[in-house]
Amino acid sequence: MINARALVAFITVGLLSAPGWAAVERETFEVYVNIPTPQFYVLPVDPQLVQREQPLHYNPVASELSSLRAPFDVKNVGGAIGARLDAEPYLYNGTDRIDLRVTFNGQELSLDHTEVVSTLEANPGQRVQLEIAAIKPEDDYRPGRYFGTVHMVFDAIAPRF
Repeated sequence: MINARALVAFITVGLLSAPGWAAVERETFEVYVNIPTPQFYVLPVDPQLVQREQPLHYNPVASELSSLRAPFDVKNVGGAIGARLDAEPYLYNGTDRIDLRVTFNGQELSLDHTEVVSTLEANPGQRVQLEIAAIKPEDDYRPGRYFGTVHMVFDAIAPRF
């Protein structure tokens, strides 16, 4: 009988002295890194810019859409940097379309290749601005939920001799 009481006391003391058994929390994080080559890169300063949807906020009083502005770090030690759109940029709600104007470092992008950073600017590296702005339709914006994708292609331009 004494052995049974001692066993119960031992188990009770053991459980009370081990609070870690009562609750356990575990956290899991996914991490990654994108390390560009030191010779050429075009990277958003905020890496989540291209990983999540970016809203253009509507002002109902002025009937205007805000633009998206984001800084990019760019560099090309071997020449200039060129860019183009891979497809026409627009927002669409299933019936209505809002066209978008995309500028990079002050240069408007189109489906044709355009030099957006000169060799003198690109060689040491620089921070430049991306802007995506809505082009207001002549008959104003129509109600709806609009979605779209902007596809940009950047390339290194070899210097001309």
